[in-house]
Amino acid sequence: MRWLRWLLPLALLIGPPFAVWKQLLNVPPAWNPWAPLNVQDPPNPLTRYKLGRVRDDPALCAQVLATANLTYRRQADSPASARCPLTDVLRVQGGSVRLSSSFLASCPLAVAFALFERHTLQPAAQAVYGQPVSQVDHLGSFACRNVYNRSSGRLSQHASANALDIAGFRLGDGRRISVLRDWPGEGDNARFLRQVRDGACESFNAVLGPEYNAAHRNHFHLDMGRWGVCR
Repeated sequence: MRWLRWLLPLALLIGPPFAVWKQLLNVPPAWNPWAPLNVQDPPNPLTRYKLGRVRDDPALCAQVLATANLTYRRQADSPASARCPLTDVLRVQGGSVRLSSSFLASCPLAVAFALFERHTLQPAAQAVYGQPVSQVDHLGSFACRNVYNRSSGRLSQHASANALDIAGFRLGDGRRISVLRDWPGEGDNARFLRQVRDGACESFNAVLGPEYNAAHRNHFHLDMGRWGVCR
């Protein structure tokens, strides 16, 4: 019977995920698609899927954020009548790396930043310089405006504190790396910035840098919007 040929492959395909879902098969939480993301775990093929789950689930996002090494405080929601109302936002104050200033962030943006800092930024700094990044210099997150400050059109991800613009970094020895100055060059600084840009694409949905257009020549734009792009 022809259908029997497909029975075993189908069982092998469906069986293990079903067993994990029903808790009949014990696997490490990092490899369980139904287990919450843990920011401390090394990324694996399920990380992006788990990160996507927090976007529409505030309770799950708060649970995941508790695994991150971030200092933050929750902000009161803005009035619903505001042009750019903010709900469930945080003020991120730092973590294992200092910030040039605190910034407002949606919960998914805060989780993505924690992933980026732990699994991309610091490993890249150690690989290139043999020392950690001590500070992230940014240009801000929340701005109630349209994309590219146009008078009409769709709101920017910055309008919901769902984006962060990073201009540079400071190393443990005080050295500064600037996107504007160092991206066009060669050597360690340019190599580091490219590693950071490429790695950021694993944590954020959209990453735009100097190669995207002139408006981004001095920073990396990182956001958790619906559209995925890595430029």
